Amino acid sequence: MKYLLALFLAVLSMTPSAQTVAYRVETVTGGLEHPWSLAFLPDGRMLVTERPGRLRVVEPGPDGRLQLRPEPVAGVPPVLARGQAGLFDVLLDPDFANNRRLFLSFAHGTPEANHLRVVSARLDGNELKDLRPIFTSQPAKSDTQHFGGRMAWLPDGTLIFGMGDGNLERTDAQRLHTHLGKFMRIRPDGTVPADNPFIKRDGALPEIFSTGHRNPQGVVVVNGVIYAHEHGSRGGDELNRLTPGANYGWPITTGGVDYTFARITPYRSLPGITPPLTEWTPSIAPAGMAWYDGPLFPAWRGSLLVAALAERSVRRVPMGSDGTPGPQDVLFKELGERIRDVRMGPDGAVYLLTDNEQGRVLRVVPASP
Repeated sequence: MKYLLALFLAVLSMTPSAQTVAYRVETVTGGLEHPWSLAFLPDGRMLVTERPGRLRVVEPGPDGRLQLRPEPVAGVPPVLARGQAGLFDVLLDPDFANNRRLFLSFAHGTPEANHLRVVSARLDGNELKDLRPIFTSQPAKSDTQHFGGRMAWLPDGTLIFGMGDGNLERTDAQRLHTHLGKFMRIRPDGTVPADNPFIKRDGALPEIFSTGHRNPQGVVVVNGVIYAHEHGSRGGDELNRLTPGANYGWPITTGGVDYTFARITPYRSLPGITPPLTEWTPSIAPAGMAWYDGPLFPAWRGSLLVAALAERSVRRVPMGSDGTPGPQDVLFKELGERIRDVRMGPDGAVYLLTDNEQGRVLRVVPASP
């Protein structure tokens, strides 16, 4: 009864705002198998990862319209694709226009012994060359759940990315000898910055930036502020502001319960635990995330856009100047699609990836010019 009351109050507190913005949704291309991440190349093309392990190019066809190149990019490293495991994020180097380097995150290994791996590579035509592994999570874990994998650049040129708890020994998210349930920060060559928060802690892995995460699925850096979200269990999805060395509570604090409705912990908050900026209960299953500040939708400027798998929507979370989330909008539910990624394009449009065996790239623009 207490859980049901908390659930009811949470739903009331998360009622979306009534603001209406007219838009239309266009299909850029289909033919993608469980697309996971989208990146825009300087020449107007796009890169899309497919969870089974392919990197695809979307480019202008003979008629000038964007279309999917039939041949995947060659040179992608072997990917463990089973369950939630697969090829995850693609992120361009800040100096991509000159060095052509990009970064991929993916599941590496076997179902019985696997890791989150991050590599850098150089895009040469339709092939990856000069592949360099720069991070492999430790220790190996079994099963194929809760990998995280989203990446973002910090203003100092370091790379931040999240990893899930593996969904087996969830308390590893609180232990510093393992990468499970953490955000990591490294340099582009894989070395560890000297100012990482746990670098001088005996027994701690030096890459760790923050702890207490269940399954991070989105990270965005806005004017140096790091926003990240993660899946809860049954409820308790979180949007957090990350700071070095902070503990975000999983599994000793959470607003959710287990999938069996069993209690995970009696605590929603504890001293020393950084509380979420907002929480989604019931769970929306947040996926990709973007910051919108483009010209096409003035009413959406200054908002986080959060893709949602279970809710089949995008949550618009307006952020106040003090970093406080405002009333939310639920967008694109009429599509009836699991939304895996959301991005703001160079043209100011909103781009979506739909998560299914016949996945699409969608473009959202104002309803009238």
